[in-house]
Amino acid sequence: MTRKSVKGLITLGIIKGLIALGILLFFAVFSECDASAEVEKPSEPLNEGQTFEELNPDEVPTEWNDSYLFSNRDDALEELGALRNKSEEINDTFHPKFENLSGPVLLGYLEADREMLKSLEVLYTYAYTQNSKNMNDQFFASLLADSQDLITKYSKAKAFATVKLTALSMEEWSRLFSEEPGLGIYRPYLEGTYMRFAEHRPMNESQAAYLADIENQRMKLETEALLEITNNVTMAGNITLENGEEFSVNSQSYNTLLSTDESREDRKRCYDQRFYHLINKSDSMASLYSEKARLDELAARQLNYTDSYESSLYGLYINKAQIEDMNTVFKERKSVFEDYNELRRTKLGLEKLRPYDLLLQLNDQPGINYTYIDALQEIQKSYSRMDPRFNKIFLMTVNGNFIDVYPDPENGKQPGGYCYGLSALKAPALIFINYNGLISDQKTLTHELGHGINFYLMGNSVDYLYCSGPIYEMEVPSTFNEELFVDHVVENSDRDTAIAVLAQHIGDYQNYFTRQPMITEFEYKAHKMCAENGTVSGAKLNSLWTDLSKEYRSDSVEYYSEDSAEWTYINHIYFTNNYYTFNYAVSKAITLALFKQYREDPKTFNENYIAYLSAGSTMPPEEKLKKYFGIEINRKLFEDAMDVVELRIQELNKLNRETKGPKFQSAAESLNIYSGPHWNIPKGG
Repeated sequence: MTRKSVKGLITLGIIKGLIALGILLFFAVFSECDASAEVEKPSEPLNEGQTFEELNPDEVPTEWNDSYLFSNRDDALEELGALRNKSEEINDTFHPKFENLSGPVLLGYLEADREMLKSLEVLYTYAYTQNSKNMNDQFFASLLADSQDLITKYSKAKAFATVKLTALSMEEWSRLFSEEPGLGIYRPYLEGTYMRFAEHRPMNESQAAYLADIENQRMKLETEALLEITNNVTMAGNITLENGEEFSVNSQSYNTLLSTDESREDRKRCYDQRFYHLINKSDSMASLYSEKARLDELAARQLNYTDSYESSLYGLYINKAQIEDMNTVFKERKSVFEDYNELRRTKLGLEKLRPYDLLLQLNDQPGINYTYIDALQEIQKSYSRMDPRFNKIFLMTVNGNFIDVYPDPENGKQPGGYCYGLSALKAPALIFINYNGLISDQKTLTHELGHGINFYLMGNSVDYLYCSGPIYEMEVPSTFNEELFVDHVVENSDRDTAIAVLAQHIGDYQNYFTRQPMITEFEYKAHKMCAENGTVSGAKLNSLWTDLSKEYRSDSVEYYSEDSAEWTYINHIYFTNNYYTFNYAVSKAITLALFKQYREDPKTFNENYIAYLSAGSTMPPEEKLKKYFGIEINRKLFEDAMDVVELRIQELNKLNRETKGPKFQSAAESLNIYSGPHWNIPKGG
């Protein structure tokens, strides 16, 4: 996923934030109390005399080996049964004691709950990741459904705690903390998970159980939507290329052809095949989306929210004004990208850009393929100025069967990519990608590795219950990794490679700052449309998507006159945690501010960055940003981000103007870069 990449949120209990089992899709739990004392002291960045262990290409696997989770399927089924019993035991043990709740009882419950959640994470990880590899494997489809049902069962079993703890007064909380000093380390968790939701809580266990059933339906609907996307929506049929070859258009082949095929006619045929196929699928996906919207709004209203949008923002500790400022800035300044689009048009020798021209790699030979090993080696080199733990975690991940690399759509492998944290085991994260050798694939790989580094640092620095954060915060290390990679390529590659990578990266900026916020705005208006009309047709959602696209997209690209159904294949809009994609824009804006600090003072930045990534949800995200970097999420942050985009475009134009020099002159020489940071390009340079 562009994401990712990212990838479903699995919540236990009724209130979003009680647990996130996995894929980067989190809601924060924290407080004003700083519980980050357990964070390990940062290492020094590498100096000249230090060794940098290099990747051994002969030791790199390309498939997962998750036998450390369960050695076989029978063991997973046995654990499923054991956890069903454990769920009942926790209810039997603690439900009566909560009638007269004391500090020691609460501590005992939290410790039992934490161990149950860790066991659930391991089981769910096994089911979800194996299902991703083949969504048509009935065993793992069944195990995933059973795991979701177990989550619902446990949510109901612990409903007594949710109802009780969200209803406590501050005086009662003070009593509990005074009775049991051991609760102190859990204060941030308790504040973020229960105290903060006093106005958005189930009133009784019956309502809590009802909400757990709604959540189960939402999880099942997400699984159904992802299966439909994998098997049908992204399988657009065959076309005949100009050379007479029959070509199957699926999620992987589509991006590969549009990125590498110099034949404009081939690109048009491929684009058209999917464009009209998606329209044909829009009614069936609209039916799924309408049901999802109904369930989303039902759950939100049960918890005293105006709508699911308010619920999502509350869980992320972001307000509507911040998002409105962001959207306003990106709409007002979308013209920043026109210089980039003009460069693309000129390099391709076109009178007018069409949608099927926007992905083509701008190498002299667009079809160049970057091997997986090549990508890993370049990514590793991009870490050379980072804290040594970056390289250590990188090597553990890529050498340890933690990455599933190559696409296999014909055998049910899900499109996209994600990173699944294994904080419960203090192990490297599992990374899921579909690597085809494109520039964008290299960046997807380093993006997901950024998540993996974050997960590993959290899992080995703070208590398991703090190994989470709001989505936009969790996307910072992934998008920061992208900047590291691009800078490394520009500084160390020939000009042709640097132009291609930088152009692709600026295209990604256009995606982050226009398309991703637009997807969220589409979700919000589509939810309102469904609330007013019930089931909404594909045609109505296509029209909504197209109208919103016009507000964000470039005026220099000639789009089709027909309404587009691109929304149908976007995994994120079917996730149980709604409005995911605007988080990419927020995180990228934060990343660009952080990257400026990294360039100015790498040593100080590394110290702060490692502490930031390790702290998890031990303090509020806005407090973390201020403490370590002095950054706030406001209009200035987004304006500054667009200023950086302008600098990157100037950088690209300068490289492109130097094309009359030696063919393989380095990009660093073209930009007069000989050492150190090079972002301070003068205006108009």
